[in-house]
Amino acid sequence: MQPNRYRIASVDILRGIIMIIMALDHTREFFHITAITADPLDPATTTIPLYFTRWITHYCAPVFVLLSGLSAYLSSRNKTRSEASVFLIKRGIWLVFVEIVVVTFGITFNPFYNFIILQVIWAIGCSMILLGLLSAFSYKAVLVAGVAIVGGHNILDYATLPDGGVAGNLWTILFTSPGAVIPLSSTHFIGAFYTILPWTGVMCLGFSMGKWFQKDFTAARRKRLLIITGISLTGLFIILRLVNGYGDPRSWSAAENGWLSFLNTTKYPPSLQFIAMTIGPSILLLALLENVKRQWVHSLSAYGRVPFFYYVLHFYMLHILLVIAFFISGHTTAEIIDVQGSPFWFRPSNFGYGLPVVYLVWIAVVVALYLPCRWFSNYKMAHRQWWLSYI
Repeated sequence: MQPNRYRIASVDILRGIIMIIMALDHTREFFHITAITADPLDPATTTIPLYFTRWITHYCAPVFVLLSGLSAYLSSRNKTRSEASVFLIKRGIWLVFVEIVVVTFGITFNPFYNFIILQVIWAIGCSMILLGLLSAFSYKAVLVAGVAIVGGHNILDYATLPDGGVAGNLWTILFTSPGAVIPLSSTHFIGAFYTILPWTGVMCLGFSMGKWFQKDFTAARRKRLLIITGISLTGLFIILRLVNGYGDPRSWSAAENGWLSFLNTTKYPPSLQFIAMTIGPSILLLALLENVKRQWVHSLSAYGRVPFFYYVLHFYMLHILLVIAFFISGHTTAEIIDVQGSPFWFRPSNFGYGLPVVYLVWIAVVVALYLPCRWFSNYKMAHRQWWLSYI
């Protein structure tokens, strides 16, 4: 047994909110009728409810990665620089393994792993490895790398890059992937949906923010810095978007459902405008959560204290519910594998329900996971087994 570790409640609450919203997007992908066949963010074909069901979930990955970097800084406080670096590298390797083996199976239910899905856990794992290497040099190196990558990677929008082959695949995985499918053989593929380095930049910025959350840093000063940073990033997004130039390869058009087009920034890979649009307001919310007193708000931290546990568990729960819905709706075993190309077993391209059902399933899953998350959070707080730092 050990005493409670030092934690900042606002960080756990914000992460809990993000984890809850994240489940909405994955519920939509499994259960919404057009999730496989249409783009919910296409202003020409979407509906307002569907658009914002997808758009609000844009906040999840950037904040998840940012707070992972912040947590990495806090976890390094009681370690030497070398020990912290080695831990981050080992944890990063572990997360990449989990993405390939555990999360991919939870998403696809395909025991043959014909389609390996590389998403946010993969991006966090690779970013953690790079962060471990950078932090071995200095805190300043991490900060400079974060600012340079986030602010500068959209320069590549104007460059001619290798297309195909080993060099093309490396550029895709490291910098430019909009959701590339890389063949390993005629029957096995990798879906590189999260490119690495832009997300590494976000993690480095989160790590750099970690100094504001140390015990000797006053809450008032932290809140002031968070407000300044949040307003600055939000303002940067608005200015860059209005200029319609640098920071996003996708320009917006007033003639094309103007405000929907304005908000439709590029996530794959995350552009500077996308990061500013999502991180800015989220940092402002983090500042506002500093002094929140309501108990129901604090209860959201049950999810935020065990994000990895929640993330893996919610995929398996959603897919088990999908299997039940698949058979209840009259589908047969012959339709488990979708011949039209869906990588998810038990999820034909023409399967699904309207948004009300999606929201009902989402709420049910989030509620069902509350007690397991609270139990595991309490267990982690009370025990110090080495493996707990990896979950």
